[in-house]
Amino acid sequence: MADNNDFQYSEISEPHRDRTKEILRKHPEVRQLIGTNPYTALFVVGIVALQIALAVWLNGQPWWLIFLVAYTIGAFANHSLYVLNHECTHNLIFRKRPLNLLTGILADFPTVVPGSTSFRLYHLKHHSFQGIYELDADLPGKWEAKLIGNTPYGKIIWLLFFPIFQVTRPPRIKELKFSNKWTYLNIAIVVAFDLLILLLIGPKAFSYLLLSLFFSIGLHPLGARWIQEHYVVSPPQETYSYYGPLNWLAFNVGYHNEHHDISSIPWNRLPKIRKTAPEYYDTLVYHKSWTKLLFRFLFDPRVSLFSRVERGDRGGVALDSSI
Repeated sequence: MADNNDFQYSEISEPHRDRTKEILRKHPEVRQLIGTNPYTALFVVGIVALQIALAVWLNGQPWWLIFLVAYTIGAFANHSLYVLNHECTHNLIFRKRPLNLLTGILADFPTVVPGSTSFRLYHLKHHSFQGIYELDADLPGKWEAKLIGNTPYGKIIWLLFFPIFQVTRPPRIKELKFSNKWTYLNIAIVVAFDLLILLLIGPKAFSYLLLSLFFSIGLHPLGARWIQEHYVVSPPQETYSYYGPLNWLAFNVGYHNEHHDISSIPWNRLPKIRKTAPEYYDTLVYHKSWTKLLFRFLFDPRVSLFSRVERGDRGGVALDSSI
């Protein structure tokens, strides 16, 4: 039985670095997939425009319709913008870093919260130091995991307020300065946009965007994406891909093992990594349904926020294979 009072400790180095070397040695043609996709910027512009148009229209509509559209359309639109922001973080849209930063800030507009530049900082640490508590903000805080526990009610609360819990993690990360000119620019532009929506269009329009934010990364099948990536359901494997149909709407974000193995390949080419080197991915456990995973996370007491691998010099319990 997995321990629900501490992370699952491993003295083995993270799996991606060694697998990357093997794949590139056996399949050098994978290198041809590395590069950028500037056409991704068109998706950013289109989805931002869609969310603004829906917000304007919904400002005069009843609340039940605002909730419905936010859950069925806004959540997918905002989640897609998070994925595209992730592309900006890895400089996979344009070759020049400032253009990726500006595109990321644009993608922040409908998501209400100015998080693009901050996400960039701590997400790159996640790739370099996966599972190290002091350096990987993708790991939940230990206080966070203890507070939520392993009951369905606690997990529902965690998913509902997931954006808030995320904000509490980066300050614990060492060797990271969160304030720079891009951070301040990100905050100033997105807050100004929020005020324009609220004051010039109306509170219902802003509420639609806010609801889209919470549904896109919270209590929604899309919220299972955060569980899918690194929550241990088949020890000792610690990173999992999702190969279900929602990848069509989520810009292949489910190809998470592939992304961690070679993070310099843009979203539209990630499936080609698996096709080129199937012996490395078809043998791994993967998910086919975010909805099924969401229900498992909520109602399986063996899966909690502590179902993560921690490595380094501190904490954790030995991995087992009981889940």
